[in-house]
Amino acid sequence: MCDPASRIRIALVALPLLLAACQSMAPDYQRPAAPVATHYSSSAASEVDAAEPLPWRDYFTDPRLQALIAQALANNRDLRVAALRVEEARALYGIQRADLFPTIGAQAGVDRSRTPADLNLTGKPLVGSAYQAGLGLSTWEIDLWGRLRSLDDAALENARASEATRRAAALSLVGQVADAYLELAELDERLAIARETIASRQESFRIFSRRVEVGATSRLNLTQIETLLTQAQALGAQLEQQREQRLNALSLLVGSPLDLPVGQARTALDMAFAPLQPGLPSLLLVRRPDVAAAEHRLIAANANIGAARAAFFPSISLTGNLGSASAELSGLFRDGSHAWSFSPSISLPIFTGGRLRNNLDLAEVRRDIAEASYEKSVQAAFRDVADALSARQRLAEQLAIAQTAVRVQGERARLSALRYDNGAAPFLDVLDAQRDLLSAQQQLVQIRRALLSSSVALYAALGGDAVTAASPFLPRSGS
Repeated sequence: MCDPASRIRIALVALPLLLAACQSMAPDYQRPAAPVATHYSSSAASEVDAAEPLPWRDYFTDPRLQALIAQALANNRDLRVAALRVEEARALYGIQRADLFPTIGAQAGVDRSRTPADLNLTGKPLVGSAYQAGLGLSTWEIDLWGRLRSLDDAALENARASEATRRAAALSLVGQVADAYLELAELDERLAIARETIASRQESFRIFSRRVEVGATSRLNLTQIETLLTQAQALGAQLEQQREQRLNALSLLVGSPLDLPVGQARTALDMAFAPLQPGLPSLLLVRRPDVAAAEHRLIAANANIGAARAAFFPSISLTGNLGSASAELSGLFRDGSHAWSFSPSISLPIFTGGRLRNNLDLAEVRRDIAEASYEKSVQAAFRDVADALSARQRLAEQLAIAQTAVRVQGERARLSALRYDNGAAPFLDVLDAQRDLLSAQQQLVQIRRALLSSSVALYAALGGDAVTAASPFLPRSGS
């Protein structure tokens, strides 16, 4: 026969094994069917084989843009907050996981007491002491029904969701920086065109002013030239304001002040992106970090149902200690001073006023909400890719049309000027042609930038690359 102390030791060894064998009462998780079409639009029907995601440095080849993205990933405050949220979720997971294991601590203490004479059988006051030292087991719930295991799973999935949210924030930041830099390049190009136009019209105004002085043309023509000049000057001032605002927005994304003189970003409009193959919509479920975050939250909500179900069943807890006790400090560790206590307890909910039932209903409703949110995130991801594919195709068509329009308007302006010089057309034709040419040139630059932005949007919509890789501290799903 084993002595009581040995029995306690055996129990402390066997109970973790019993705990490991506990099964969760959570429903079996099944990924919801994706509520989207199996293929993208017919315009992208040929792109069914998806290549591996490109690293962002291979996709965004402009050196200045690469430096800005790297700076943003290091300094952006929103991304920093997202990373700290991951650390927060990691700590919460560790706290929850600790409930699976017993809490054992060393303890030592002394009790001194005095009993008055009239309460003592000897009729004399009595001063007594009690010394004790040992190991104590705090109240520890044996997870027979998987309640703690379900809560642990939920905390882990919430931590994974937080990590996926960080990856989504990083991916979004890469796209925002690239798009803001392209907008800056667009404004630089449009501003250069506007300044060239201002200089040309200032020269025309000087020439026509001289002609008015010698009586070679009417003052009406001079006022029309001046009107075109002021319109170009107004456009230039408007573009300069927009550029300053866009630079400020880019500085906020990057996380520090930027010194980008006017014209420095123009080369970005000549950047060529590697072709992207979107593949099938089902790939979004594994590539998009925001979709992964929504699924982890759904799995966590599913696990919480198991915890709510287990609350209906009896709860068994253990409390105990093992050590030595003596009335004298010198006898604390002598033979025969061994002391122990073992206090198992069981509780069974009988009447809770509907608390447990409503708690289960709440867990199930939250699971349904998480499922709807997951399905919405899948639909949003599908739309992002479909929109980017459509924009890439239609903007390419618009770019060809805009290039033709600029060529035609340039020829029109040239011919109008020749006809006016030969007296075959009124000067108003020349003014209209020049105004339309400037508008066509501005629109061409806008479409060029929009086409590049569609490639940025497609890159982000497809889920990015290694910059969004998961942190190593969290176990993979299913591990």
